[in-house]
Amino acid sequence: MNYGKKRCFLFLLFLTVTGKVLAQAIPVPKSHFGFSIGDDYQLATYQQLEKYFQLIDKLSDRVQTLEIGKTEEGRRQYIWVISSPENLKKLSRYKEISQKMARAEDLSCEEAKKLAMEGKPVVWIDGGLHANETVGTHQLIETFYQLVSRNDAKNKAILDGVIILLSQVNPDGQELMSTWYMQEQDPKKRNMHIPRLYQKYIGHDNNRDFFMMNMKESTHIARQQYIEWMPQIVYNHHQRGPEGSVLAGPPYRDPFNHVFDPLIITGIDGVAAAMNNRLNAENKPGYTRLSGSVFSTWWNGGLRTTPYFHNMIGILTEIIGNPTPEEVPVIPTRLIPNNATPNPVTPQTWHFRQSIDYSLSLNYAILNYAQRHGDELLYNIYLMGKNAIEKGSRDNWTLLPRYADSIAMAYKRDKGEKQLKGDTIPRHYYDAVLKNPAFRDARGYIIPADQSDFPTAVKFVNALIKSGVLIHKAKADFSVGSKRYPAGSYIVKTAQAFRAHVLDMFEPQDHPNDFQYPGGPLVKPYDAAGWTLAFQMGVRFDRITDAFDGPFERIAYGLLQDPPVKELASSKQGYLLDANVNDSFTAVNDLLKENIKVYRTQAVTEGMPAGSFYVETKESALLQKVVSKYGVMAKAVSTKPKDLLNIKPGRIALFDYYGGSIPSGWVRWILEQFHFDFQLVYPKDIDKGQLHRRFDVILFIGGGMPPLPTIKNSSRYLRMPSKEEVPVAYHHMLGSLSVDKSIPQLRTFLKEGGRIVTVGSATNLAYHFKLPVENALSVKNDNGESMTLSGDKFYIPSSILTVRVDTTQTPNFGMHAYADVVFNNSETFRIKNEGLSQIKPLMWFDTDKILKSGWAWGQAYLKGGIAAFYTTVGKGSFYAFGPEITNRGQAHGTFKLLFNGLYK
Repeated sequence: MNYGKKRCFLFLLFLTVTGKVLAQAIPVPKSHFGFSIGDDYQLATYQQLEKYFQLIDKLSDRVQTLEIGKTEEGRRQYIWVISSPENLKKLSRYKEISQKMARAEDLSCEEAKKLAMEGKPVVWIDGGLHANETVGTHQLIETFYQLVSRNDAKNKAILDGVIILLSQVNPDGQELMSTWYMQEQDPKKRNMHIPRLYQKYIGHDNNRDFFMMNMKESTHIARQQYIEWMPQIVYNHHQRGPEGSVLAGPPYRDPFNHVFDPLIITGIDGVAAAMNNRLNAENKPGYTRLSGSVFSTWWNGGLRTTPYFHNMIGILTEIIGNPTPEEVPVIPTRLIPNNATPNPVTPQTWHFRQSIDYSLSLNYAILNYAQRHGDELLYNIYLMGKNAIEKGSRDNWTLLPRYADSIAMAYKRDKGEKQLKGDTIPRHYYDAVLKNPAFRDARGYIIPADQSDFPTAVKFVNALIKSGVLIHKAKADFSVGSKRYPAGSYIVKTAQAFRAHVLDMFEPQDHPNDFQYPGGPLVKPYDAAGWTLAFQMGVRFDRITDAFDGPFERIAYGLLQDPPVKELASSKQGYLLDANVNDSFTAVNDLLKENIKVYRTQAVTEGMPAGSFYVETKESALLQKVVSKYGVMAKAVSTKPKDLLNIKPGRIALFDYYGGSIPSGWVRWILEQFHFDFQLVYPKDIDKGQLHRRFDVILFIGGGMPPLPTIKNSSRYLRMPSKEEVPVAYHHMLGSLSVDKSIPQLRTFLKEGGRIVTVGSATNLAYHFKLPVENALSVKNDNGESMTLSGDKFYIPSSILTVRVDTTQTPNFGMHAYADVVFNNSETFRIKNEGLSQIKPLMWFDTDKILKSGWAWGQAYLKGGIAAFYTTVGKGSFYAFGPEITNRGQAHGTFKLLFNGLYK
């Protein structure tokens, strides 16, 4: 063997042993996928992406693949860590530094500065959350390739200076969408009209699950972001840009949330400038920001917004682009350069690769910023955590709109004037509000272990734990002030780095009255105005404003909790399960599946509310097994209750339609979690008739109802493809409910003894059935016609309101006299001919001040309005719940309103 051949042999041997090759040997995407990323009419499946990334991982010393869990459909979910080989060797150290800086515990400023210089900033970049937004997934592939293959100085500087986390955040959706799009042989006929939601249960709402983390995917992502890696920047790619632009990006419009650190807003500004500047330098026009789009930093719950409450810079871009070419339309107002859109795009045909190129530029702008400002990013996340700990350790007043309004109102009242006229308000008006001890922020919250539905409270605690919040648990009974608390209670103190998130989960949101100008049109919030999770879940807690301590043990970060298991006491008369406890329904459903007889009480019995579940003593062994699984207490009774109602599982139908209903999908998930069996039905199933032979209960959640002839836009329907556009296997899902065919079948179902439960906009069925109710939010015009209140008089975007509940009614079993409900301009009713009507109000608004969290303009109009009712129709019954009683799998406090109607 000559010398040259020997060297070649040794080099190949080295490659074989190490399994890694030099960057220039990385195969281009086209060699794997069969097309270049961004080619028109081409999409890659997740299976292809996974194999390509696995191949590159074997070849490159710049990447580590970490599996973070399984998706709802069982696919592997990953993060790919990309950095220099030297950094990857010390990855655990850089991860440790990132955690220490983010938590800011027992860390001095000097120590933090040293760690900031030693550490590397962590940047998260994702794609594919919404599977029909295909740019996000494909820019991820191209970004991955560019980072691991390029050897220019700038790329190497980024790899040396930054820890990059890439993640495909919805593998199931990519596989579904890409497979569907590519199945059509004629490229110009390819479409994205998929038959079901692109996340198994919740579709687009997978970006509404990041403080609750019901889904497996969001749980895995949150663990990486808030417990494991603590990235200083989180970049969440989306589509689509406003008409006449290429993309919407940061900085975002007002309002921003009042509880997080101002360094978040200025941090966003810094990253945003780098992004916008890079596009302009590369002659890539069409970036719009601020008032140029609808996106704000108010709301918590999205993949890029929840990071704000964890001291992380969240970046969202919404870009145009599609594998099928499209046109940038002519929008005259977008053609004028202004502060929102400094560099407008002109009308043109737009190709997929252009969006990929823009996305690459944006990714590299952020990575370059992180490389240049890494020590600042690390130190600032520490500083925000430190500030939060200090605020939680002393008296503090968050500056909220209601406090500013109180100052102004007090001054105007004392001056006897209706408006301020440029006066300088004396300091004592400020002090009367923002030095008032009653308005102090909480030092902490106590969740007592003796509340009736403690298993649900534990689920709330677990949502906090998944978010990286520090929780303590009482080892023994303790007192705070004059109140005694039992061992096992949970304590959440605000003296912690993620204080903003803690406040946001316990405290009411105070959304400002947001108008374009005084007296002008209102500005709708992006998504929700109020969402306080503790209120939605019906969790009982005490808000503590003074320093307190006790026999508390610290729970390790990320360690999920189980409700305590309680042994059954001996009883000869049987046992009761509390109807107030959501998981009593789960336990009962398990018993019913084992053919165990279960009964419901009709009145308060031995301290448990009407509707509680009775199980005979002979079933104690199986009862112990199921209650132990869910932490439900079975109370031994001294005497067998009277007037028991034997219950059986109802034959439940859940309505859905082609393309998938998100509210229905959430209920599908809820029913599975609480072990209710059900069957999905589509419009054609309704139209077939014979419904009562097949079902006892039909659930209509949200949209899909036929439009009402007297109300414009009373129903929103997705475009239904023709039979020719979809495979035969999905034809049964096509179609829509109709007035002439579907409504008569549903009316017959009721008359024959069926039960229909409607939620949200589906309550419009009440009008189709001509029930004696009308819209409570309407007024008569000069012609005597009924008109819905205009937005300048009444507007309540998704917020939490308090309703009065009639606890004597069977559908309300287990509820308390007042409940917090999610109201999103929801249906509200009043009864016609009240004295003669069979309508039974279940919930109503009994005051003119019912806002609990969020924004309610004109809330006084709701006073006396009925939020929910039921009535008999023939032998059957009809339930209408205007508020979102199943809201995004978060509203545990009102789940029982659904569950009570599911037995026969």
